[in-house]
Amino acid sequence: MGKVKLTVLESRCRCDYCRAGDTFVVGDLCPPVCHELWSVMYPGVYTLLNGGRLDQGDERARHFTARCPDGGRVVVYCEAMEETE
Repeated sequence: MGKVKLTVLESRCRCDYCRAGDTFVVGDLCPPVCHELWSVMYPGVYTLLNGGRLDQGDERARHFTARCPDGGRVVVYCEAMEETE
C-alpha cells in the first residue's frame, strides 16, 4: 500500500482543525481533520492508497482536490506519493 500526501490549500475552518499550508501523510491512519472533511476525501484517498487513478477531466490522475462540505471552507490537494518519498 502506498501513501497519500494531503496539503491544505485554503482554510476557513470553523473548528481550527486545518490551516493553509498544513500537510499530512496518510498511510494506514486517518489524518487529524474533522470527520466531515475526511468523509469527503476518504474514497479518493483509498483509491490512491491502492494504486488507482481518478478521473480528472479527460485524463486519469493520481491526485485530486477536495472541498469541505461546509461551504468549501477548507480545500485540500491530495496526491499519491512515490515509493521513495
